[in-house]
Amino acid sequence: MESPQLPEIDPEELTESAELIELVELPLRDKPIAGMPELITDLAGLKNACLQLAKGTGPIAIDAERASGYKYSQRAYLIQIHRKDGGLHLIDPIPFQLEDFVPLNEILQSCETIIHASTQDLPCMREIGLNPTSLFDTELGSRIAGMAKVGLGPLTEELLGFRLAKEHSAVDWSIRPLHPEWLIYAALDVDVLLDLRDAVEAKLIESNKLAWVKEEFAAILASPAPQPKTDRWKKTSGIHKVKRPDQLAIVRELWRARDEIGREKDIAGGRILSEHAIVSAASTVPKNINELKGISAFTRQPPELLKKWWDAIAIASTNPEFKIKAPPSDSPPTQMRVWREREPVAYARLTHAKAKLKEVATANSIPVENMASPDLVRKLCWYAPLPDLAHVKAALLKAGARKWQIELIAPTLAEIQFETEPLVVATDEAPDGSESSESAESPESE
Repeated sequence: MESPQLPEIDPEELTESAELIELVELPLRDKPIAGMPELITDLAGLKNACLQLAKGTGPIAIDAERASGYKYSQRAYLIQIHRKDGGLHLIDPIPFQLEDFVPLNEILQSCETIIHASTQDLPCMREIGLNPTSLFDTELGSRIAGMAKVGLGPLTEELLGFRLAKEHSAVDWSIRPLHPEWLIYAALDVDVLLDLRDAVEAKLIESNKLAWVKEEFAAILASPAPQPKTDRWKKTSGIHKVKRPDQLAIVRELWRARDEIGREKDIAGGRILSEHAIVSAASTVPKNINELKGISAFTRQPPELLKKWWDAIAIASTNPEFKIKAPPSDSPPTQMRVWREREPVAYARLTHAKAKLKEVATANSIPVENMASPDLVRKLCWYAPLPDLAHVKAALLKAGARKWQIELIAPTLAEIQFETEPLVVATDEAPDGSESSESAESPESE
């Protein structure tokens, strides 16, 4: 009798199983090591937190929770802060006045501040008077270091070796009282940041990129507050489904009416009227309020809101003109089709620049957009060729590139200045700067 044989095992399945086991076996951190503090809601508590933080040493980790998707505003509804020997503190900013945060701001400005994805949190922190003057951004630092996943959870797993309890990431932080389990989640965000900062810095030192991120952090702190974007209605999800001027006008006016209500009541637009509903109305072009009510997305709208939507559609019918604003005179177009048709030689430069910069980014393990922003590259390719490396460097500096970026990309951009024949690329840029499929004739990919 033959001995039974074990079934053959695919090596790839074995590798995947090992990776899964390794992931499952990572320990879970579901409470902050620094201890779970009481929520601070009064001046006495805030003063005590400042006294403790002032006695601490080293940088301060800070985070903010907003009610994105629930509120129109981007105000902070919770501030989490942690410092070695200074404790972990959770602060409800809603009961406080701007002047109440002056002592905390002075402590922040006395040391380095650690934030994960600082460009998201700095605006709402500054809104309550917290203005760091020295920054370490663990998200941006890990991105430039070449890490594949830069979210707080995945980064913690890879660099610190444990998982974070992250099941409350999309809750409505404007709710009062705040749920205890939410506060645990929020505390974990800063509980890990001190160790994560050191781990990211080690990666940056290992890859000789620490000087690069220091320039980036300084540039973030020096950047002016972002200006409100104009014509935001053109980014309505599904707007590509409507083509006619009268339909686009309906999208425009419904979006504006929704935005006005959202701003007045501090409610996120999607909770007032979905973008699907806006596009549905524009596609249908209702002739009266009853036809509007017949659209499923509007059937259950309260009468007072239904009237507002119909009034917006009526305004659209009297002003159906739809004009695309020309870009500023110093800005090249974003559509590659326009480049090909209007400036074929500039288009040739751009295709070579994209291909070469991708090679540089790969060689340096860095996302190409962090090395050279698409807008910057377009500006360097749209206008007349620059004669030499010195002129390219000067143009990059004027455009706002950091020194490390200039040293990294200037030789490549100087090299392609006199290219006249375009590469055949696999993708093209859409009007909003995103990528859309165009051709698959070449292995070149943007």
